[in-house]
Amino acid sequence: MQTSILSSTALLTLLLSVGLFFFIRASTKDRIEVAQLMSDQSEESLLDGLKQYFADRAYRVISLDAEQNQVTFEGFVRPSLFLAIFLSSLAAIGIFCLVLVLSYLFPAAGNWLLLLVLLAPGAGVFYWKKSGRLEQVAVKVEPNQESQIHCLLTVTAHRDELAELRRSLNLKSAE
Repeated sequence: MQTSILSSTALLTLLLSVGLFFFIRASTKDRIEVAQLMSDQSEESLLDGLKQYFADRAYRVISLDAEQNQVTFEGFVRPSLFLAIFLSSLAAIGIFCLVLVLSYLFPAAGNWLLLLVLLAPGAGVFYWKKSGRLEQVAVKVEPNQESQIHCLLTVTAHRDELAELRRSLNLKSAE
């Protein structure tokens, strides 16, 4: 095979490997967002619904500020087994592709390079250790006099938790 083709293939494979590394690292990143949501429920029934929702999801109240109508919940977020297996599989495929290219560049190394594929489960272990963590959700409830909607919520939480909260309590975005 021509050296220029081999070199360019090796460079592209190396760049893809770097991208895969940063993708695996980003899988554990916090994605905290602030959202303003509207509800047509009364303030009391909405607070009861929020307490029940978070209790069902194994969150507990850690602070309550009655003056500002703000409640902070805390709960342990479990890592996803599917995502850990998926990231390990992606890492195995990526390392295998890199090994194939390296075996053409360094034929003397031969089958020893295949041992690098044994590093792939490390991606799943990395995700599993970094993703399981305590997370806080801050909810502030304000009466809304401007429209017919009874309450305006300001929620600070992980974006997946916001989406599930919006779906479960039938809340609409205020923005």
